[in-house]
Amino acid sequence: MKKTFAEKSNHLVFLGTAALIVNAVFFLNSCNKKSEQVADSKTNSEKVVTKPAKVISTKPEIPDDPNKRYIYLTFDDGPNKGTENLLKIINKYQIPVTSFIVGKHAYDSKTQAKNLKELENHELVELANHSYSHAENKYSEFYKNPGKVVHDFDRAKDSIKFKNKYARTPGRNIWRTSDINNTDIKSSKTAADELQRTGYVLVGWDLEWKPDNTMKLKGSHQQMAKRVDSIFFNDLEKTSRHLVFLTHDQYLQDDDSVRELDLFISGLQNSNRFEFRKISDYPKINNILK
Repeated sequence: MKKTFAEKSNHLVFLGTAALIVNAVFFLNSCNKKSEQVADSKTNSEKVVTKPAKVISTKPEIPDDPNKRYIYLTFDDGPNKGTENLLKIINKYQIPVTSFIVGKHAYDSKTQAKNLKELENHELVELANHSYSHAENKYSEFYKNPGKVVHDFDRAKDSIKFKNKYARTPGRNIWRTSDINNTDIKSSKTAADELQRTGYVLVGWDLEWKPDNTMKLKGSHQQMAKRVDSIFFNDLEKTSRHLVFLTHDQYLQDDDSVRELDLFISGLQNSNRFEFRKISDYPKINNILK
């Protein structure tokens, strides 16, 4: 039976509509697959991005901020009377310091042995070598025998198990790094050269807070802060914008000295012009000596 023109038209409309529906379903399925592929691609990309980046250095040799000045707080002759007060200041201000240890002091008393352990276990404290005997305070005789000097430092190294080769000579302000060579008293030069030859990196200082006749810190925190500013202003430090500060554990026994050091550090910290660092962060200190 033949279909009328109207019936044929309706049939064609139906077929056209069905084709559109099929195409739409195919298109949607295709889009969903592409979406899944893109999502997978993003997921894979995100996985690559979240892989930990290789850390080249967390201690840049050149400071990022040219407006900052860098101070390296170093304390000699520990463990000693006053080491406990030093630890309190470190904990109070959360500042990094380098403690130059005398080997034999670790065995002088139970308290000193305990203080050494506290220094060793403190994450803000870096230990370095200040000889074993401290030359028995007979410096001129000590430096006449370079071999004896090296042996004394080696004895401290073996005794304390230092994790680095940073050292400070007792009674002398001597530098031997990859780019600083300075000897305050010429008669000590040969011994210093021998220490360097055997691998020690000798670190002196730019500013020392000395004691008075009673072994208390001499002068006020304001005076010491002015000296810091003067050294930086006149560029008198060994390395520009980097100042190595020295005082001694045994000068921190009395309340006045502890308070003055406390106020000195507080003032520097609150000024926001300075940053404290350990000796291991000093510029080029870790360069291989040639």
